[in-house]
Amino acid sequence: MKSATSGADLARFQALIEMFKKYGSQYSLDYLLMMAQGYQESGLDQGAKSAVGAIGVMQLMPATGQGLKVGDIREIDSNVHAGVKYIRFMIDDQFAGDPADDLNKTLFAFAAYNCGPGRLRGLRKEAASKGLNPNVWFNNVERITGERVGRETVQYVSNIYK
Repeated sequence: MKSATSGADLARFQALIEMFKKYGSQYSLDYLLMMAQGYQESGLDQGAKSAVGAIGVMQLMPATGQGLKVGDIREIDSNVHAGVKYIRFMIDDQFAGDPADDLNKTLFAFAAYNCGPGRLRGLRKEAASKGLNPNVWFNNVERITGERVGRETVQYVSNIYK
């Protein structure tokens, strides 16, 4: 992991904090967790583009951004808006009525953002079948994810939470 307090990273953080506060408040999500996700995805760099076509701070696919109806995700405000809205959508859509607490629902949403919601559902079921708590990420579903998916998703969620 690189130094998140380098001059350039700190400047991007300071430039975006109010935007993340606005959308975090709008969607009832912790803005610092959302900023940490943006940092994990792109280093808070709107110019970032993945090999598969994900763009911007939140590394969204253009079709996902379009479906969220927040504007052009090539623009930083719309990109951040879409990323935060998508996490809220994941929590509300994938985990409605779920017995997990709010923090674990958010951690599951981050994991699903990284490895896919269908895959996460299967990992939670496997965790339960092995006597682990399917409603708790750390040291439960996280363990099964590490075994089945590998370190990427585990490290992704861990880095955001740190």
